[in-house]
Amino acid sequence: MSESMKDTVSDSKAMAAIGVLSREQAQAIVERAVKLSKADAVRVSVNSARETNLRFADNQMSTSGVTTNSTIRIQSVFGKRKASVVTNDRSDEGLQRAVQQSEALARLAPEDPEYLGELPPQTYAPVNAWSDRTADLSAEDRAKAAMTALAPARAAKDLTVAGFIICNASASAIGNSAGLFAYHRGTSANYTLTARTTDGTGSGWVGSESTDWGAIDFQSVADRAIDKARRSRNPVGIEPGRYTVIFEPEATANLVSLMGGAFQARSADEGRSAFSKAGGGSRLGEKIADERVSLISDPGDALILGSPFDGEGMPTGKQTWVQNGVLNQLAYNRFWANKQGKTATGGAQSLRMASGSDTIESMIASTTRGVLVTRLWYLRPLDARTLMYTGLTRDGTFLIENGKIARSIKNFRFNDSPLFMLNNLEGVGVAVRTAGGEGGPGVAMPPIKVRDFNFSSSSDAV
Repeated sequence: MSESMKDTVSDSKAMAAIGVLSREQAQAIVERAVKLSKADAVRVSVNSARETNLRFADNQMSTSGVTTNSTIRIQSVFGKRKASVVTNDRSDEGLQRAVQQSEALARLAPEDPEYLGELPPQTYAPVNAWSDRTADLSAEDRAKAAMTALAPARAAKDLTVAGFIICNASASAIGNSAGLFAYHRGTSANYTLTARTTDGTGSGWVGSESTDWGAIDFQSVADRAIDKARRSRNPVGIEPGRYTVIFEPEATANLVSLMGGAFQARSADEGRSAFSKAGGGSRLGEKIADERVSLISDPGDALILGSPFDGEGMPTGKQTWVQNGVLNQLAYNRFWANKQGKTATGGAQSLRMASGSDTIESMIASTTRGVLVTRLWYLRPLDARTLMYTGLTRDGTFLIENGKIARSIKNFRFNDSPLFMLNNLEGVGVAVRTAGGEGGPGVAMPPIKVRDFNFSSSSDAV
């Protein structure tokens, strides 16, 4: 046996030990299901995952667990009638039952006029998003990481901390009766920590995420969250209004990442989008943001490392949605691309904003009067045509005066749009992977400084 074959066998055994299917295992399931099918076409999606987690609150560890799961989705098609069945029974009997059920349902389903058939074999750029250290994490590893926050909080007496460590190892595969097969595996380690003062007035939040557990600096996360909690105690209220605002990376991500779902060519062409042109068509080629803004989806981005294919098996290469402030492209699914005579693309499964050279410290130093925001939460859409959202600041909001942080202030509700704020840009820092998604699609955002951000009302919540 060659060395490469030995490595593959060893790798497959290691993955099986943690409950994640190897490429060979996933492909065998697809081939079995396709062979059992009597439909005109069949698509099989196979997903498997192992999640390890630890929660702590009120300075005590509360839960620690490991879950494994695998699912098989079988979509059967007769003409343009299609239906899907999901099972986690990988036995021959379970697979055959799922195939037969999906076929029975498909015969009863209404026709889907937008179904274009199954994709033939595709070519995918390899993305190495796997870390053995993250995949095979022990309970002891998680407990040691949690103690970097728990130990100082217990010793301090004026603090209480709560946090969540969640690590995922997963594999996804898709295959069909037209010969397509795609496989991707990846890991993610996500850590979020909230520190609060025991008097109930101060709160600090910090998060970190990476494919590699070893890349997370747990001590730094704890130190920063505790420092922010203490500095934010006893906040004072100031009047709502339009302020110069410095957003830490998580706060930037909270708003700007919402643009990812809006880069749809169909909604723009049909007049339902912020990227629709008055009178018809889209705003492609128009300036929609400050020239320092570029927004990119790239599964091979070292900060994100996402899947190189979507749910149909369509390759998802690098997509530049906004380039130097100009709307550069929109996402076309297969149906809309076929109708409009365009090339189908993948959607924004991840999103990164290009870095600048500013730092949070330099942005604060250049601000006469403004607000520093740690993160946003409870965001809700108000208007799809302008991407207007409302939400609240949280876990550390500070007033800046004469280039320095003057005091902590009470939280605000805001009504504003990521499009508006990216047109009012005054500073851009270095993009980092943000942690709010807890293992969801990767987002990498920089700290930014914007003018005239609209805080519509105040909030007494800490």
